[in-house]
Amino acid sequence: MTPFITKPTLLVVDDTPDNIQIIHGILSKQYNIRAATSAKKALKLASTQPLPELILLDVMMPEMDGFETCRRLKRDPVTSKIPVIFVTAKTDTIDEQTGFELGAVDYISKPISPAVLKVRTQTHLALSNQARQLEALVHKRTQELESTRHKIVQKLGLAAEYRDNETGLHITRMSHYGRILAQKVCDSQTWCDMYFTALPMHDIGKLGIPDSILTKPGKLTDDERRQMQQHAIFGAKILGDDDDPLLSLAKEIALHHHEHWDGTGYPYGLIGETIPLSARIAAIADVFDALTSDRPYKVAWSTEQAFDYIQENSGTQFDPQLTVAFIACKEQILQVQRRFAEPIATALENLTKTPGTR
Repeated sequence: MTPFITKPTLLVVDDTPDNIQIIHGILSKQYNIRAATSAKKALKLASTQPLPELILLDVMMPEMDGFETCRRLKRDPVTSKIPVIFVTAKTDTIDEQTGFELGAVDYISKPISPAVLKVRTQTHLALSNQARQLEALVHKRTQELESTRHKIVQKLGLAAEYRDNETGLHITRMSHYGRILAQKVCDSQTWCDMYFTALPMHDIGKLGIPDSILTKPGKLTDDERRQMQQHAIFGAKILGDDDDPLLSLAKEIALHHHEHWDGTGYPYGLIGETIPLSARIAAIADVFDALTSDRPYKVAWSTEQAFDYIQENSGTQFDPQLTVAFIACKEQILQVQRRFAEPIATALENLTKTPGTR
């Protein structure tokens, strides 16, 4: 049985019905033909699904000529990539130049040669299909590269986190908390997605901290605390000075996510909005998850205790506006917490730890 093959759809635009009939007679065996006798109707049909794969457009039409019609087609994101061939009696060089400048792919003169029309139509449809396939391939490859990049970033974060956390789920939860809060206060979805990718590297500087400090079950000495605080500087050095937006954002977070709104944080004692927004968001997400997780030096706080802590430290440790936004996202936060809960075995193992905070 011969498979059913859908014929490509062409849109023919000409204010003279006889001209449309001529083109229809030449091309209708190979293509589905839509016809429009005015620019207004043409613009409507051009954006109707399924979109035409090629537009044959007359230049000399009343009310709106072909040049203006083409200009509008190319300005509309829905129709901008549909190839346009001008079919017209206007054969002056200046007219052809105008057509090409507007984005047309070809110019066919009237009276129409059936052979020329067939070959030009077939050629430009093939080129258009090839361009779409190439675009799809590039898009797929770009997505694959982004996915690989995201996985590498996560593994870099885990490399640091596994020295301080048995499961590594801290960075997963924290990244989701951070993105939820970022989406609440930022209109750019692109930035929020990049922020989600960058967050796992917030503690990459812990690679430079001795295990004896990271896993110490009790309170740190003053000297040990100073060494621990160096992880912010170490993280910035590891990520370095790079023009890549993702690495630049990751460095900003790593360096400043322990700064406090009132200036009592580290490493530079920045105050208020001099602390980058990325770091202010990370500070809340990081502390909330640290409070609600078992650590070598403490057992997990309840969710309500953690929310209370964030609220009580609004205006001192945390940005007040971000605090309000975070609490407003409570249900989403709880969903993430349930989805990425620590394994039961890990929780039971930590029941004997002494409560406290570092």
